[in-house]
Amino acid sequence: MTRRAYSFVRTFAPEEFARDLCVDRHYLLCASAGTLRLEAQGQAWLLPPARAALIEAGRPIRVSIPRPVTTASVLFDTGFTSAPPAPLTVFDLNPLARALLTECRTWGECDEPLTAYAETLFAALAAVTWRLAQQPSPVVVPAGRSPELRRALELTQQRLGGEVRFEDVAVEVGLAPRSLARRFAEETGMTWRAVLRRMRVLAAIEELAAGDTPVTRIAFMVGYTSLSAFNAAFRELTGRTPTEYRASFRP
Repeated sequence: MTRRAYSFVRTFAPEEFARDLCVDRHYLLCASAGTLRLEAQGQAWLLPPARAALIEAGRPIRVSIPRPVTTASVLFDTGFTSAPPAPLTVFDLNPLARALLTECRTWGECDEPLTAYAETLFAALAAVTWRLAQQPSPVVVPAGRSPELRRALELTQQRLGGEVRFEDVAVEVGLAPRSLARRFAEETGMTWRAVLRRMRVLAAIEELAAGDTPVTRIAFMVGYTSLSAFNAAFRELTGRTPTEYRASFRP
């Protein structure tokens, strides 16, 4: 009989195609190195080491691996803990949650029961992350339904670090700018520029979590030419400055 809770730690190379997953346990999906991309319910998130997704048992998701990644996920039997506060939530991990994740890595999937100490650790991790999941991250981008919009989102993502023009994206997906703007409004409820801003902040979060690259350099990397504009956009979406956000990843 598989343990009531266990850690799933594995390193994956980048993969061209996404994986469709649906598991019969509550799934705390996160990475200790690298980044996972998660799609569900018409939305997309990046999961660098400072973020996690809590997914209710039986909830289908799509996961892709844009760069090498080491997972640090945990699966909980539905009888081990209560149902998550929502079917799917993406949130920032605090230092306590990250420390508990690290400590739980010892206990992978097998038939041997957990020790009393391990049971206590997994229960503590569930308590902490279930509470964090009550404050989901606002930094999410739409995944798009139509092939044209999905391609437009892909092209926008590829060009974050340079000059990206809506008219050029429209031409490449074969739509007039007005038609593409209508697609964004209908499928995402957002303008292309609002999506672009979220993509840039999301990319910045990934870089902030990955290392010690200076904030000014990150601003330029994700397409901002003004540090003040970058700080303002970042704070508007996250409620914190980039420096404050990075500090929240650290013990």
